[in-house]
Amino acid sequence: MLADPLISVLGPDPTHRNCVLNGNAFQQDAIQSFNGWQYVCFYSSLPGAAEPLYIHLSRRKLPQGDWETFAFDDYPQTTDDGHNTIQLGICPGDGTIHLSYDHHCDIIRYRYSQPGIAQSPESFPWSASLFTPHLSRLPGLGAEHDELFSYVTYPRFVQLDSSLLFSFRTGKAGLGDDHVAVYTGSPDGGYAYEVLGTNLQGVQNNPYIHGLDYRCGILHATWVYRGFVHYEGWDDPLDTKHKQQRGPNSAENNHDICYAYSDDGGRGWRNGTGELIADLGRGESVRPDSKGVVAFEIPKGSGLSNQESQAVDHEGGVHVLNRDNTDGEQAWKHYYRSPDGIWTQRALPYVQGVKGGKRGRLAVSKEGDLYLILPDNTAPTLTILKASKAIGYSEYELVWRQEGFPSTEPLVDTTRLDYDNVLSVFTRSGSAANVDVVVLDFEL
Repeated sequence: MLADPLISVLGPDPTHRNCVLNGNAFQQDAIQSFNGWQYVCFYSSLPGAAEPLYIHLSRRKLPQGDWETFAFDDYPQTTDDGHNTIQLGICPGDGTIHLSYDHHCDIIRYRYSQPGIAQSPESFPWSASLFTPHLSRLPGLGAEHDELFSYVTYPRFVQLDSSLLFSFRTGKAGLGDDHVAVYTGSPDGGYAYEVLGTNLQGVQNNPYIHGLDYRCGILHATWVYRGFVHYEGWDDPLDTKHKQQRGPNSAENNHDICYAYSDDGGRGWRNGTGELIADLGRGESVRPDSKGVVAFEIPKGSGLSNQESQAVDHEGGVHVLNRDNTDGEQAWKHYYRSPDGIWTQRALPYVQGVKGGKRGRLAVSKEGDLYLILPDNTAPTLTILKASKAIGYSEYELVWRQEGFPSTEPLVDTTRLDYDNVLSVFTRSGSAANVDVVVLDFEL
């Protein structure tokens, strides 16, 4: 069993809202380490008033330095919508810290820091003055890209070798595409974004990405599709029905688990056998009918979730957490692609992967073992399972379970696991209306 974690309280969670904003599965890197420091972003109010909310950004020196936190008080967050989370990215090449936030089919909302902040953190007093004001364009992009960035949902950041990949969806639930851009060095010595193209194109559906993970020069992506159901007013530019938490196109229409990878930083995409199926430079995209992308054929109505979790181990094995009822009973499952390209699936013990329930998280330790961090949908309980690399991830051990954690989709600092093998989990802790945003540090 794991020893109980060190718990850090970052600030109060806005429990008066209907929707949870701190802890959603599609927040790929709300907690992230770089160069021996850890960074966390979350929403909270300012002292004395419940509304509006503001973006808070925290940092500490690892392993147990004191947390420093400030709020961006120039941007009030007012929309009670669980999609409108904050995403955090750090560019290895110039040490800039990037934030993208408050999106559900909205114009891009963005800010970033001065260069060198993450490379030499002790040289910079921690404050909002290190960052740009609120922006409606990505760094270096002009008006010619405004239409592309006018309807953004689910932004994600991924560190490449020296650059930073940015992924986002356009369109609405069941009818959208995913795109990628990369922030990297420009010929004049500065840094700016380049739009690479549409990596995943929906065709009367939209892809929901479990994750984008870069390991040993390979960018891995898994996703499910959600088929589109037409409804009255779907083509009205002013339509907002799709913005409902459970809108006309629900998870009932999720189907299939798919896989592709890129070995050139997201510019070209290959199926599981290595065949090039989309060259973004030629205007191509991975489509639902692209050869060899479906890993598991799972029909609509099977309880399949969207955007649950993905992790890639040190040997290039791809792990997906999701749930379905194709074996006759609704269950959380671990879908695994071994380094030789063989997919398997196993139902998880000790937990109930209920239909439509809160989503969990995967993480790979420094030794290559898989940890599954799972919320309970009927009680304020957090559970951690372990699947050992030594036995091919074929069995699951219950290594920690505790109450006191309101139902939240936990997030993990995957870079810290590689750094010092500590499992840092971002979640919420407390009871009733007294809930805090916390980080749990487990020594593995």
